[in-house]
Amino acid sequence: MNTFVWILQVVLALVFLATGALKLVQPKEKLREQMRWVDGFSQDTIRGIGLAEVLGALGLVLPGWLDVLTWLTPLAASGLVLVMVGAIATHLRLREWPMVAGNVVLAVLALVVAWARFGSYPL
Repeated sequence: MNTFVWILQVVLALVFLATGALKLVQPKEKLREQMRWVDGFSQDTIRGIGLAEVLGALGLVLPGWLDVLTWLTPLAASGLVLVMVGAIATHLRLREWPMVAGNVVLAVLALVVAWARFGSYPL
């Protein structure tokens, strides 16, 4: 089970690092080409979401790899669940059903990591 949770952590970290970095470095106008939802948010809010995703991604893997502050990993996973709840709400409002489904999957995977690392499979 520990190996499975680690695989989830790495996959989630890669996804959130990539999407978060994109939101941090790309201007809103460029993001709009692929992400219709950005019209409802300021550039600062989009960057804040990106920062939360990047920090969450790092929090999923660095504490375990470095064996320091390992209690941060389940908190990072929980934070990413909250980010995904916001994403789900946004995409529901815009009726972007495929995006809702993807966000639900990411939220459930992050929830599994949080549950495992808070519970029976801590780092």
